Amino acid sequence: MGSHPPGTPHTQPPQTLPTGTVTFLYTDIEGSTVRWERHPDAMKAAVERHDALLREAIESAGGVVFRRVGDAFCAAFTTALQALNAALGGQRALFTEPWDQHISPLRVRMALHTGTGEVRDGDYVGASLNRIARLLSTGYGGQVLVSQPTFDLVRDALPPGITLRDLGEHQLKDLQRPEHIYQLVIPDLPADFPALKTLDARPNNLPVQRSPLIGREGELAAVQRLLLRGEVGLLTLVGPGGIGKTRLALQVAAELADRFADGVFFVPLVSATDPGQVIAAIAQAVGVKEAHGQPLTETLAGYLSSRQLLLLLDNFEQVVEAAPAVADLLATAPRLKVLVTSREVLHLSGEYEFQVPPLDLPDPRRLPSLQTLSQYDAVALFIQRARQVKPDFEVTNHNAPAVAEICYRLDGLPLAIELAAARIRLLPPEALLARLQSRLKLLTGGARDLPTRHQTLRGTIQWSYDLLPPAEQMLFRRLSVFRGGCSLEAIEAVCNADGALTIDVLDGVASLADKSLVRQESAAGDEARIFMLDTIREYAMELLHQSGEQEAQLLYRQHALYYLMLAEQAEVALRGPEHILWLERLEVEHDNLRAAFEWAFDHAEAELALDLVGTLWHFWETRGYASEAIQWVDTALSLPGAEECTLARAKALMAASASAWFKYDVVSARRYAEESAAILRKEQSDPAAIFYLAGALLFLGISIGYSSTNVEDYKRGREITDEALEIAKATGDRWIQATGMLDMGLLENRWGRYPEARKALEKGLMLYRQVRDKWGLAQVLNVLGDIERIAGQYDRAGELYEESLTLYRELNARPDIPASLHNLGYVALALGDAQRAANLFIESLRLHLELLNRHGVTECLAGLAGVAGALGQPRQAARLFGASDALREALDAIMWPAERADYERNLSAARARVDDATWQAAYAEGRAMSMEQAVAYAQEAGHVQSDAT
Repeated sequence: MGSHPPGTPHTQPPQTLPTGTVTFLYTDIEGSTVRWERHPDAMKAAVERHDALLREAIESAGGVVFRRVGDAFCAAFTTALQALNAALGGQRALFTEPWDQHISPLRVRMALHTGTGEVRDGDYVGASLNRIARLLSTGYGGQVLVSQPTFDLVRDALPPGITLRDLGEHQLKDLQRPEHIYQLVIPDLPADFPALKTLDARPNNLPVQRSPLIGREGELAAVQRLLLRGEVGLLTLVGPGGIGKTRLALQVAAELADRFADGVFFVPLVSATDPGQVIAAIAQAVGVKEAHGQPLTETLAGYLSSRQLLLLLDNFEQVVEAAPAVADLLATAPRLKVLVTSREVLHLSGEYEFQVPPLDLPDPRRLPSLQTLSQYDAVALFIQRARQVKPDFEVTNHNAPAVAEICYRLDGLPLAIELAAARIRLLPPEALLARLQSRLKLLTGGARDLPTRHQTLRGTIQWSYDLLPPAEQMLFRRLSVFRGGCSLEAIEAVCNADGALTIDVLDGVASLADKSLVRQESAAGDEARIFMLDTIREYAMELLHQSGEQEAQLLYRQHALYYLMLAEQAEVALRGPEHILWLERLEVEHDNLRAAFEWAFDHAEAELALDLVGTLWHFWETRGYASEAIQWVDTALSLPGAEECTLARAKALMAASASAWFKYDVVSARRYAEESAAILRKEQSDPAAIFYLAGALLFLGISIGYSSTNVEDYKRGREITDEALEIAKATGDRWIQATGMLDMGLLENRWGRYPEARKALEKGLMLYRQVRDKWGLAQVLNVLGDIERIAGQYDRAGELYEESLTLYRELNARPDIPASLHNLGYVALALGDAQRAANLFIESLRLHLELLNRHGVTECLAGLAGVAGALGQPRQAARLFGASDALREALDAIMWPAERADYERNLSAARARVDDATWQAAYAEGRAMSMEQAVAYAQEAGHVQSDAT
C-alpha cells in the first residue's frame, strides 16, 4: 500500500463497526511511493482530493472507514451490494477527476471480500482481513477484484450495465486455498488489465498452507531484501527445529514469485538421507528428467544455466554433505538463487546466513493492555491455534498473564506454542501453565500430516541431537548446567573439568552454534555469550542426568565453584573503578549464581552457600534484590554445619545484618552484626578477617547508635564505629575507611551533630573519589544533601541530590534512584514548585512499588501529603498523612532526620488550613486505608485539583 508523507494523520475516530457477516472494501493507489518522491506537493493535493472522493463514495453507500494505512482505505459494509456500489462510485469519481499533469493518471486498485467481521478493541481482526489484503495485492490501478463469497451475494443484483468477469481460480501469496476471483466491469472505464500478480503467474510448486503466516513482517522483509541483492546467490535460513524456518521461507518464495520469470520451486528434503539424493530431488521439483547417456547433474545444470529461477531447499541439515553440489549449480547458473532452510549452515563461500529468531514476546512481568498483548506474534499464534480446537477461546484480563507466561516459557518457538495451544481444548491457560514444568512431556500430539519429528517438541530437538558426533553430544549435554547463558571462559572452566571432552571447547561451541543448538550474543565488554533456549536446555539436562549421576554431580559442583570464584572477584572489584562493569556482569550471571546457590543448598554444601551470600550482599543491596537476598541468607544460615564455618559464616552474617536493615528490623541487624564481629575477632590471624571485622563493627555501630533515642546507645555506637575506623586504617584499605567515614557521617547526622557529620562525610567523599567508587560517592552526596536540606539550603541540597541521582542512574542502583527522587520532591516542594514535587513523588512511588519497598511507599505518601497541603487541599493532606503514619507504625520504620524536619513542617502547614474536627475525621479515614487504597488515592491526589471531597 502507498504511504503518506511523515506527519500526515491516518488514524480514524472510534466508530460503530458492522459485525457478523461483513463485506470489506480495500483500496490502494498504484505507484504512490514514486509519485510522493518525485512530486510531493502535487501528490499532497492529489491525495487530499482522492481521500475526499473515496470517503464520499464509501459513506454515501453506507460504509464505515475503519482504518487508514498510508493513502489506502479499509472500509466495512453491512451488505455486499453496498460495498460494490461504493467501489463503483469511487472508481467513476477517480476516473473523471482532472488530476495534475505530474500525477495523472491517478489509478486506484480495489478489492471486495465478504467474511466474518470479528471486532476486538475497536478494530477488525481475523482471516478475512488477511485474505482481502492478499486479493488487493494481485490487482492493478483502476481494477476492482471480487472474491467468490462477495460474487455469490451480488451476482443477481448488479446495477444496470455492470458485469462481473470470471478470472478463474488463483493461488494467492498467502499460500492458503485457491481463490476464485472476479473483476468488476464498469462501462466507459478500463476493463483490460495484465494477468493477476498471483502465484499462478509464474511456474511454482509451493504447497498450500492450512493457515496464514502469523507476524514475521520484519523477518519477511529482511529476507526478501537479502535475496534480491545481486551478489546474493545462496541464502540459508538457520535456526533450531520448530522455530518456523520452513514457513518463513515458503512465504518469502511466494512473495517473490513474480520476480523470477522461470518460477519458484520447493524442494523438500525431509525424507532424504543420502546427499546423493539432493540433485534428484531438485530435478524432480523443476521437472528435469535424466537424459540418456548424460549424468543427471549435467542435465540439471544445463537446464538451470539460462533460467531465472528460485530454489527453496528445505531441511538441508541432514544432507549437508551435498552442499558442494549446490555450489556447482550456482556456479553454472548466473540467474539462479537458492534459499535454504537448515539447522546448520552449509559453510560454502558466498553463503549468506539469516538467523531466524523466535517470535516476539511480551514481558509477563509487565503485561501490556489486552489489545497490545494480542499484537505480539507469539500470543497471536497461540490465539489462532487455540481457536482451531476451541473456537470460542478468548484472551481475557483473567487469563492474559497465563497466556503471556506460556509464550514466554516456550521461548517464542512456533512449534512449541502450537503444541501448547492444542491443549486448550482440555486445559485452560492457567492449568496449562501449571503443567509446563515439564514441557517435553506435555507438548506432544502435533498434526499427523506433519513430519514425525514435528509432532512432539522432544522429537524435533532429538532430531538435531542425533545428527551430532559423540564429542559434540557430550558438550551439548554439559552446557545444560548453565542457566541464562554463559561466557566461553565459563564453558572452558566447567564443561571439561574432568578432561573427558575430546573436542576443543571453542570449536565445539562454534559447531553447536552452526547447528542452531546454541546461540551467541554480545554481553558486557563485548564478550561472546552463549545460551540455549530453555526448551532445548531442558532436553539437554535430561540427557545429562541419563548419562550418569557421577558426571552430572561433577558438572554441577564445578559450576557452583566457578560462580563462587566469579562472585569473589566481583566482591573486590565492586570497591573500585570497575564498579559498574562488575555490577553488569553479576546482573548478567544472576541466574547462574542462583543455580549455584540452589545446588549448594540441595546438597547441604554449607560453606559454599555461606560464601556465596557473603560475597554478593553489596550487589544485592545496590541492584534492589534485598528481598531475595533475605531468603538466601536465611537459607544458608540454616544449613547443617553452617555454624561451624567461621569466616564464611561471619561474612554471611554481615549480609544478614544488611538485609535486616532493609526490613528495618534493627534488633536482628544488631544481633547478626554482633555475632559476625565475635567470630571475626577470633580469626584476626587471617588478614581477610581483619578487613571484614571492620565492616561488621560498622554494621554494629550503626545498628546500635542510629536507631535508638538513648544517648548512651549513641555513645556506644560511636565507640564501635571509632574502633572500626581504627581497624580500617590499620588495613590500609581506603574503601573500608571511606565506608567508615560514611557511617560516621550517618551517625552524627542522626544525632544532629551536623558539623561533625559534614567533616566525616567530606573525608569519606575524598576517599571514595580516590578509589573511584561511584556508589560510595552517591551515598555520601545524598547524605550531604540531607544536611543542607535540614539547614534550609534547598538549592544546594537539590544540586547534591541531582549529582547523587546521576551516579545512581549510571549504576542502575534501583533502590537508591527512587530515594533520590523522593528527596528531590521535598526540595521542589520547599522551593514552591508543588506540581514538580508531585511528579517526583509519584515516580518515586512507582519505583518503590516495583521493588516492594513498603517503607519507601510510606515516605512517598508523606511527601504527597505535603503536596496536597501546599495546593490548598487540607483534607487530602490529612488522609495521606494518616495513611502514611499508619503504615509507618505497622512497619516500625525509621524516619530519616531530613524527612522528619520536612514532615513536621508540612504537617503543621496543612493542619493550619482547616479546623481540628475536619482534620481528625480525614486523618482517621486515611489511617483506615489499606496500602493499596492509599497508593491509589495518593496517585490521584498527586495532580492539581480542587479540594471538593
